[in-house]
Amino acid sequence: MPAVSNVLALTGISKSFPGVKALDSVALNIAGAEVVALIGENGAGKSTLIKILAGIHQPDSGAIRIADEVVELRSPRDAARQGIAIIHQELELVDTLDVAANVFLGREPTWGGPAKFIDSKQVHSKTEEILSRLRAPISTRTQVGNLSLAHKQMVEIARALSLNAKILLMDEPTSSLTATETERLLEIVSELRKQGVAVIYISHRLTEIQRIADRVVVLRDGKNAGELQGADITHDRMIQLMVGRDLENFYSPPAEASSQNSYQLQKFRTRRYPQSEISLTIRCGEILGVAGLVGAGRSELAEAIFGIEPPLSGEFFAGGERMKIHSPRDAVACGVYLVPEDRRSLGLITDMTVRENITLPALARYSFARFVQRKSESDVALKMCEALKIRTPSIEVAAATLSGGNQQKVVLAKWLSLNPKLILFDEPTRGIDVGAKAEIYQLMRRLAEEGVAIVMISSDMEEILGNSDRVAVMHEGRITGILDRAECTQESIMRLAVA
Repeated sequence: MPAVSNVLALTGISKSFPGVKALDSVALNIAGAEVVALIGENGAGKSTLIKILAGIHQPDSGAIRIADEVVELRSPRDAARQGIAIIHQELELVDTLDVAANVFLGREPTWGGPAKFIDSKQVHSKTEEILSRLRAPISTRTQVGNLSLAHKQMVEIARALSLNAKILLMDEPTSSLTATETERLLEIVSELRKQGVAVIYISHRLTEIQRIADRVVVLRDGKNAGELQGADITHDRMIQLMVGRDLENFYSPPAEASSQNSYQLQKFRTRRYPQSEISLTIRCGEILGVAGLVGAGRSELAEAIFGIEPPLSGEFFAGGERMKIHSPRDAVACGVYLVPEDRRSLGLITDMTVRENITLPALARYSFARFVQRKSESDVALKMCEALKIRTPSIEVAAATLSGGNQQKVVLAKWLSLNPKLILFDEPTRGIDVGAKAEIYQLMRRLAEEGVAIVMISSDMEEILGNSDRVAVMHEGRITGILDRAECTQESIMRLAVA
């Protein structure tokens, strides 16, 4: 019986950048319409491999075969011709155009001979057919800027299908989606497989991988680390292959009761939900999880405490003493710090060096006669990199060159060098691999044990349940309940989140 041809086969793929060997003789194959999960820690080589398949990078060596024929993918256009489409983590849509225009942007059907007028009717009818195939309740005439993030993801998938894609590359497609939106996207992935599309799925959310993957290919340090399929696709086995060891104490529950010293919010009202009042106690020495659906007002509460958008009313006390925080500068002076959800845009200046980012909030400490003392900066930056195990070739490289987990550690380093009293973490491990997650969880627990008050806002239920001493649940700008650790279950939290 003849061997079955692979839809896609990569053999011996290697790729180097200055000072870094990103891929070292990597192999990957897809036998047919299946979902193959590609996992690994940040820096393992996943993104480089995907960019090679998308025609963005070219390998230094190795071969790419599609239907057993060797092909060269020298541009995204070449990849599209071979039936390969990619959906990036950062969506690439034009918000000012409607859905149909985005789906066929640059490939619009035309009429009128040499004049080539865009056939708008055909653009919309073809788009409707594809959206129907996805069971997506979206009008082709809706401006993309008015769509939810989940519906924008569907438009990206529709664009890929309009290319007659046979191989769909999905890079962290659920990283910014709610639980309901994630559920629908996973259903779409399963439907695409039934329709004959092969999917390469990249995600740090291992529960998703367990649910939808037919096979799992693991990369570590730019090399193949192993492959799993069927019943072998378990959380523990995936972690073992990704990090090369068992992760003991992945979550960090409290060792003892927390301190009774505390911060109090009294009748806080945010600009997002001006009719809702929030009263809350944040104890020093504990991790207070803040759960709720996207849009519940959690990030707005953190921004109000930090002074980005000061509250419309209400008071903030530390140990009974009223805090006057009207700006982030006031918050920093009080030892109150925010680690924002969007670390690249709001937590770092990515073009600046690791050293500059770590010391930026307190330049006066490293200055003499109004001149910054480079040695003082370097000493602190090196100390923080060592303490937080920040993997960087030098403190003088741009923060943009680091992996997501190491960027998050740089954001933490700049605050930890200032002796924090209260730290607000907004989605602290979004887009971060399991190894870096474990390190950040351990860091948060260590800070709590040292008496720092920790507020952890997270949409990851496992993260909330695994790390929180107490959980405050929000719905439409209100605290609907506060649960002690013994009371915390997924069901109890969800009941309060939709109250």
